Amino acid sequence: MVTVTAPIPEVPDQPSPSGAPYWYWLGGRPALDLVNTRRERWRRDVDCLVTPADVGEWLVRAALLPAPMRVPSAVLAEARELREAIDAGARAAVAGEAADPAAVTLIDDWLVLAGSRPALLPGPGGLPVLGERAAADSPRRALGMVALDAARMLGIPAERERVRICGSETCSARFYDRSPAAVRRWCSMASCGNVAKARRHRARAGAA
Repeated sequence: MVTVTAPIPEVPDQPSPSGAPYWYWLGGRPALDLVNTRRERWRRDVDCLVTPADVGEWLVRAALLPAPMRVPSAVLAEARELREAIDAGARAAVAGEAADPAAVTLIDDWLVLAGSRPALLPGPGGLPVLGERAAADSPRRALGMVALDAARMLGIPAERERVRICGSETCSARFYDRSPAAVRRWCSMASCGNVAKARRHRARAGAA
């Protein structure tokens, strides 16, 4: 799982030439980290998947691709579409509502790429050996693994109940609550949590 080790930089209105500097890894699982590549949904709504190369780089940083590789231009739109379907499911989970059937279907369509894929490979002495392809041998296969993570998150009740949206009024981060009591409110205590804490302190001081 990727974790944040530095402050999250402010994102410009139109990231260029790449949105990579503005990604953050607070989601707690790949599906929500992908959702969070669309920043400030509550205000400016800035897309930080800017190019097909961004998709490939994101998959590498998410440990879903072993190394950068060429990403077909169509995959950018496909990744964004999958991202929004996952977000629709996440928002429904937070609200305790039924998920949009179209979003569920779209995530399900990606699962065919996440399944087992046989491969006939040269073995010792050149003899063929029947094995399985790597889980991340292409950008689309890697996105299929993101969809599988989303399917587990949304399709298993105990996991669905831990999907959260940051409680800060100035944050739209989605995250998975791994706290033992499942009472986490902030995407990060070091950022949004401390800001809210400071705001409450100022309010109490002003009232006093």
